[in-house]
Parts: sequence; C-alpha cells; structure tokens
Amino acid sequence: MGAYLLLDLTRKGNNVRALKRTDSSLRVVENIFRYNDNRSEELLMQIEWVNGDICDIYSLEDALEGIEFVYHCAAMVSFDPKDRDKMMRVNIEGTANVVNASLLKGVKKLCHVSSIAAMGRAEQEKVVTEETTWKSSKQNSNYAISKYGGEREVWRGTEEGLNAVIVNPSIIIGMGDPGKGSSKLIATVDGFSLFYSNGINGFVDVRDVARAMVLLMESQIINERFIVNGDNYSYRRLFELIALNLNKPKPRFVLPNLLLSIWWRIEKLRGQITGSTPIITKETARTSRHQYHYSGEKLKQKTGFNYTSPEKTVAEACRIYKLSKKLF
Repeated sequence: MGAYLLLDLTRKGNNVRALKRTDSSLRVVENIFRYNDNRSEELLMQIEWVNGDICDIYSLEDALEGIEFVYHCAAMVSFDPKDRDKMMRVNIEGTANVVNASLLKGVKKLCHVSSIAAMGRAEQEKVVTEETTWKSSKQNSNYAISKYGGEREVWRGTEEGLNAVIVNPSIIIGMGDPGKGSSKLIATVDGFSLFYSNGINGFVDVRDVARAMVLLMESQIINERFIVNGDNYSYRRLFELIALNLNKPKPRFVLPNLLLSIWWRIEKLRGQITGSTPIITKETARTSRHQYHYSGEKLKQKTGFNYTSPEKTVAEACRIYKLSKKLF
C-alpha cells in the first residue's frame, strides 16, 4: 500500500520524503513503480529516502523537518501471539511518536492508516460503519487492539491541535511481496484451491486505498475516519475468483471447525519447534469462520469516490501474482 501511495504522489508531481528502516529493501517499491509506469525511474527520483524508525522519536523529528503533510502507513501486522508486545509498541507507541513529532514540527495534516480491525467486532451490528462503537470482546485480535490504540493517539493529537484523517481499509488485495498479505492468500489458494471457510469479510483494491488517502488529504475534511471497503465477499466467492484467474479448480469443500482447530494447533507447535511463522493461528482461524460486513458508503457520499470492482481487483492481483517470481 505504501508503494502505491508513493506512486500516486509522485505521479502528481510531488517530491516525497519517505522513511525506511536501515535494513529495509526497496525492491517491492521499485518493482511496483516499474510495472505500473514507464516513467518509473523519473518518478523514483522524486523520492528522498531517509533512514529512521517510528519507535525512534528523534529520527522522526529529523525526518519531518520542513514537511507539511504526513502519511503514516508504518505498522506491524501479526496474528502470532509471540509478536504481541512488539506489535503494541510499534502500532501504539510508534503512532504516538508520529503524532508528537507532527505537532512539534507544525505539520498541516496527517493521514493515519488504521484498519477495519480497529472498528471492533460489535456482535449485534449487522453492518459496521464509522459510527460503530468499539466494544471489548474476545473477538478482537491483538492486532485489532493495537490499531485501536493507535487511533486513540491520533484523536489525542487532534485535541492538541493536529489536523488529521483516518482511513480504515478492509482486507487489501493487490500486487506486493508474494510472501505477505493478500499475495500470500493468493498463493495459498494456488496450492490449496479445493477448500474454503464459511466466513465473510470486506475487501478493497490496494490502488483504491492509496487513491482515497490522497483524495482525503487534498480535501478540506479534517478529524474524521473513513472505512475504505470495496465490497463484502464470502471467502468461498473470493477463492472462486482467485481459482478462476489462476486456472485452478473451484473450491468444493468447506473446512470444518474441527479441522481448523487442529490445523492452527499443529501450526503453533511447528512454529515453536522451527521458529517459523505459522500459516494459520488461533486468531486467523476464528476470523475465517465469522461473517463481518463493512460499509464504505461514507467515503463515497463525502467525496464521490468510486471503488474498483472485486472481480477486476482479483483478476489484476492474480495476473501480477503469476509474474511475481520474476518481479520479486
């Protein structure tokens, strides 16, 4: 998502200062630019890369010197219990540092990337909107709690004079590192296409998220949050679309709850023994069985935004996935 945001900003002629960790690779960013624009080398030159870390307030203060608009995309996403403490530090304390540095440096506006996870799992709500109240629940993952905590830091900043907007994307589909995010989901279907879970969730095109962020930052809208959700799809329908675009058999068998419970326990044990990241955890197994619906209407009503259809999004993501070994 951050790479597509950079692409949109540079296409508009902006010079951008981008923060990265010292050991971060720029390969994904460069490949996304090269695939999507024949002026990629020229656009990449508009990015000034600086080393830093959102958990290091001093590096943030240096990075924000002379900056007017800040997009805060950095976060840790994990559903592995062993990552809980680090995730809380990055997603809550790191966001607090971004907010504090923005206030100190007189930033005009901040866009914070949150998640639909921060909307909570209000069991009585049929459709989650921006007005849905967060409720403490066993259905809230550690990731959800961390993103909710990050949002509270942004709202605290607005009380102290910072202008901000928050975007809450649903599950993002698009080109990226094939070992992470939706690309990993596509890879799973590629090798395991006959099975699906009974859950429903929100999905959105990565390009839509970047476009929405720029649109909101260029608008007069401040101190509001927006769900960015293209549509609500069952995992079965999503897996069918992926399988269709990969020329794989359609999923035919639902994964029973018992099998999911056994699977995440096996993966937990495997991770403990090998130190590798589990393919599925207790939290992701639980989410895959539940049905969540989100409304992206507020963004459409306030800005006239139009979403890319899920069919077009999945088709494009799968096309790029087929080339991913060459690209990445």
